[in-house]
Amino acid sequence: MANSASGVGVVDECKLKFMELKAKRCFRYIVFKIDEVSQVVVVEKMGSHEENHVDFTNSLPADECRYAVFDYDFTTDENCQRSKIFFIAWSPETAKIRSKMVYASSKDRFRRELDGVQVELQATDASEMSLDIFRDRAH
Repeated sequence: MANSASGVGVVDECKLKFMELKAKRCFRYIVFKIDEVSQVVVVEKMGSHEENHVDFTNSLPADECRYAVFDYDFTTDENCQRSKIFFIAWSPETAKIRSKMVYASSKDRFRRELDGVQVELQATDASEMSLDIFRDRAH
């Protein structure tokens, strides 16, 4: 099903891998990209549960847009272990204008496909998705 705003669709693998992350905690993160030829969102990379926030931020290209989900584990003030799933719309300043427009117009439709995202972030550089920001948004 294509997005009415941008014409971009979503392959089933995106939803299936997200469900695995959410239900089984198989992955720490998933990076998605829009395939420019077929105009669908596809899974680009999955990070193992042993990977961390640094591995995640390093997996995002410096000059191309991406979507990503990150399973953030933290401890509450009451010393309880918690986890929140973040959706990140990565749109670096150096990305091509057309790419930024396609990702921006497809984001809401794609985000709705991922049932269970708890926090959403827009980031144009690594500082906008630092560990401190994850920590602040998770509480």
